[in-house]
Amino acid sequence: MGTVRLNTLLTLVITVLLAACSKATYRVFDKSIHYDTERRALSLKYMEDHYGMVQEEPTIEPKMIVLHWTAIPDLERSFDAMNPVHLPGSRTGIAAASALNVSSHYLIDRDGTIFRQLPDTIMARHVIGLNHCAIGVENVGGGDAPLTNAQLKANERLVRHLKRKYDIQYVIGHYEYTAFEGHELWKEIDEGYRTVKTDPGQKFMKKIRKRLEDMGLKTPPSK
Repeated sequence: MGTVRLNTLLTLVITVLLAACSKATYRVFDKSIHYDTERRALSLKYMEDHYGMVQEEPTIEPKMIVLHWTAIPDLERSFDAMNPVHLPGSRTGIAAASALNVSSHYLIDRDGTIFRQLPDTIMARHVIGLNHCAIGVENVGGGDAPLTNAQLKANERLVRHLKRKYDIQYVIGHYEYTAFEGHELWKEIDEGYRTVKTDPGQKFMKKIRKRLEDMGLKTPPSK
């Protein structure tokens, strides 16, 4: 083989390898929050008290994905907020509803790294009325730390992955949850248990819906 031909072949191989390495790789890293018999018991009680669902295990059948922001601009502090079993004393607005701490199934860092905190089919407390059918995705950031383009891409990849596994019909922002009152998926028994939310922002949801428009997802009900 001539020198020129060998150099051409090596250049081609290097180009292909570099192209492969430059493509984003979809990966999820496990970063589990504390889940013990007490969290399990509190989850079961939450499902019974708020949804009238009596089960042996706090499992869910995912029908939607709810996107959030943590309102904390740091990964570890965001994780630490959800890791304890019990709701902290500062969360007085929702403490009366349950002592179970808030949580989510996934936590996405500002660089787009995806962490799994709970199995997809175990209930997490992240959205009123819909926890029994919703996978929660928290994004590190908030109003003072706008979500990044890397997070936008990571949310898209995660949604597409979950849609392949489950019968996901909706992808909504946390602020849209009350649109489901009266819908067949809505199960909240306590008429007085509502909170006002803005996460993850209307601009972020507009962008993610544009990216997902080929998936045929349903839009939230009109109130």
